[in-house]
Amino acid sequence: QVQLVESGGGLVQAGGSLRLSCAASGRSFVSDAMGWFRQGPGKEREFVATIDWSGAVTYYSDSVKGRFTISREKAGNTVYLQMNSLKPEDTGVYYCAAAAIRSSIVVISTNLDEYEYWGQGTQVTVSS
Repeated sequence: QVQLVESGGGLVQAGGSLRLSCAASGRSFVSDAMGWFRQGPGKEREFVATIDWSGAVTYYSDSVKGRFTISREKAGNTVYLQMNSLKPEDTGVYYCAAAAIRSSIVVISTNLDEYEYWGQGTQVTVSS
């Protein structure tokens, strides 16, 4: 019943841009932190970006900082990842996830183990 569905992936040349979307349904994600993770070929799933329930707090991995932007719209439970200046190293399956963080102090997480709900992923391929 609970679903997170990613879209917007595709093939792009290095230096190009893509905008990923994550449509969540089946429950309210209004109080959840949301995150984007990715998994490249032969690699473990890694943290990319996270945003708190209100959208006021964001955090990025060093590898994407300054190039990617995470945002969310509570109406429709939609989360976005704007990816600019893409590099071949950005290639991988990108996953949207939700974490039910209840703390009023810690409002985001980079730890994939803290995310309860996951989408199926969308492929992003960046050619050199």
